[in-house]
Amino acid sequence: MAPPFLKLSAFLQKNRRSLLLLGCGGAFSASIFYHAFPDSTYKNLYQAWSKGEPAQLSGKLEETFREVLKDCGVASPKNYHAFASFGFHPVGAGLPWLPAGVHIGIPANFNSTSSDPGGITDRTVLINGKEVEWDSEAGAALKEALLFSPEAQRFALAREVMRLESGGPVLQATAGPACLAGVCVYSVALKQIFGLYSGSLIARAFLNVLVAGLGAVCYFLASDSISHWLDYSSDRRAAGLSRDYARGGVEFYDKILSRNKTLRLLMGPKGVEMYAPSGNLFPSGLLRFKHAPYTLRREEAIVLYILCILHRH
Repeated sequence: MAPPFLKLSAFLQKNRRSLLLLGCGGAFSASIFYHAFPDSTYKNLYQAWSKGEPAQLSGKLEETFREVLKDCGVASPKNYHAFASFGFHPVGAGLPWLPAGVHIGIPANFNSTSSDPGGITDRTVLINGKEVEWDSEAGAALKEALLFSPEAQRFALAREVMRLESGGPVLQATAGPACLAGVCVYSVALKQIFGLYSGSLIARAFLNVLVAGLGAVCYFLASDSISHWLDYSSDRRAAGLSRDYARGGVEFYDKILSRNKTLRLLMGPKGVEMYAPSGNLFPSGLLRFKHAPYTLRREEAIVLYILCILHRH
């Protein structure tokens, strides 16, 4: 009677095409799942709460959101929904052509202005277990970094709209299946080239581990490269809407960098680990850098703004 391992190996060999299709489909579905049902996944995760109830978006921000959709030329604005989210800048998920549509979270600080910072100072922000004192020097710097002009707010919303309108989540979801398929094809090809199917079981196992490791590295690099491309592409499309949007993009990234520098100071050793002195985020791992650096995105925003000025003249 053949050992269970050999039976499993024979089963995998016999059904490898079907299993490959199933695996690629599963990887794609897992990546796109919360974009297919953003109302019951992503929205619930980022929903802001107030006094035990979901926080409601202000009429002002609802109007701003609809104006941004109009400026972006969205074909089906009814498929875009805004909600009040926690955090300090907009987040979004979904695909406009699916029944659930797109859900974009807008934070409370977008309600604030320099003359009325209530959306910021009315909130309790804890850093290292201590409440931020808005009257302190660091608190005042953080408050200033969280105040966005209407142009910066519109740019921040527009870049989320552009990313989701162009089907960015679908493109990101293809990285996993593509790398999985590549691992399987390379594994089979190398075994055939080196004649390992009739050779040592240990040699085949070593090759499988090696190819799987290379596939994981390729996935990280491909996924992050796609994310960077989408970041830059969304920024360009949002800044290209008008001179005001381009100017808002410069301010938006200036404020993010200023905020991160302040958080680096307030958070102590943990802030030093998370934020670079420039205000960029440090990579989450040796091979992972999920988003394009904020300094580079600010530099590109400045270039786009200059081009808008020159184009107007």
